[in-house]
Amino acid sequence: MHNRFYNDWDREHLRTPRVMADEHRSPFQVDRDRVLFSYAFRRLQSKTQVFQSGEYDFYRTRLTHTIEVARISCSICDYLKSKGEPLGEDFYIDSNLVEAVGYAHDLGHPPFGHIGERKLNELMAPYGGFEGNAQTARILTELIYERDKGTTGMNPTRAFLDGVMKYKALRHERVSSGESLPEHHFIYDEQEKLRIFLIAPEQWPDQLLGDPANKVKSIECQIMDWADDTAYSNHDIADGIQAGFITVESLERWAGGQSLTDNQQATVKDLLEFLRRRDLVESRYGKRLGAFIHACRLETRSAVPNAFLAQRTNRHAFNLVIDPLIKEECRVYKQIAVDLIFHSPKIQQIEFKGGHILDKLFSALYENAIHGADRPLDLIPAPNGHWIRQASSDLAKARLLCDYLTGLTDANALRLYKRLFMPDFGVLADIG
Repeated sequence: MHNRFYNDWDREHLRTPRVMADEHRSPFQVDRDRVLFSYAFRRLQSKTQVFQSGEYDFYRTRLTHTIEVARISCSICDYLKSKGEPLGEDFYIDSNLVEAVGYAHDLGHPPFGHIGERKLNELMAPYGGFEGNAQTARILTELIYERDKGTTGMNPTRAFLDGVMKYKALRHERVSSGESLPEHHFIYDEQEKLRIFLIAPEQWPDQLLGDPANKVKSIECQIMDWADDTAYSNHDIADGIQAGFITVESLERWAGGQSLTDNQQATVKDLLEFLRRRDLVESRYGKRLGAFIHACRLETRSAVPNAFLAQRTNRHAFNLVIDPLIKEECRVYKQIAVDLIFHSPKIQQIEFKGGHILDKLFSALYENAIHGADRPLDLIPAPNGHWIRQASSDLAKARLLCDYLTGLTDANALRLYKRLFMPDFGVLADIG
């Protein structure tokens, strides 16, 4: 049955696609499969989510988190469709599309978790900065399929790329608004062409330049965003309990220093009772996932200028509305995770080490590739090293070097660091 929710404009590709006569998949299924079977997706299995990848087998990695986000996104689609109006059998949010968005949403995150993103943004400050979501868009449109003669992306559909790009403010727009070094929530200035593609042939409204641009999110992007919040607010707590960071004692101390609303106090009390009973963590947070999914509903988007695309596509005609009590519960979980896990000395020490490794790698490789002798050492393997040497400007070389470092897993980055800086370490059989 034809799905009236989407039109040909939604399914249009960034570039003219090759037509396959026997293609049985929809354009959104093709988007999903191209992400799922890519090297960039597989690398997520060895990138940090909260705890360093490979430390223990029951902690989530960036890959397991990504799979969970994709699955939660699909469940939200199914739930919304089951509620009926405004959706129906021939008018619904495509679960293949939101699954693709979920699989792709963290492709641009570098090794070593959040400190990796902050450190690369600091190092890339003179060259356009670094942002995980912007890098995801770069991977999808320029890097995901490597070729001998250069790089090329997966030629995504407009609906898919719009769903992945949470942020649409250009970096220079954030800087001009007063931030000398925006930490996140921007796309690279050279990605303005992607922002233009998302609304073509319209012009980007002047009132939506800078921070307001980040409020322009399709319904698929909103679903992915809430699925991401659902996954890490629940699962970071679950992993923190398993790892011993969140205990009755630590949570009571934390709550004693907070100014909590009645609803927030009820959430903490419920969590304390759970910890005292020593119930199964997976069981509790499986139930909470269901509550977070069932907290969703759709409303027609009427706010101007955020609704400026509503006449063009149903993807921008609706807002995802979340039950306020569940949103408040989510905020409590996030703050507990930040204060008791991310700000703990153990995690901070690991983050410090990760930042130090990336700092040293960037400095050494940059110096060799950009300010080295006429014939710099081949420290970066092909094809990345070749592309950097062929780049015409320092800015382009720095961006390509950043691409290489972003693509490293935690283990790759550590092994490269050892080969470059530890005199007694060197395994010729190592690759990458």
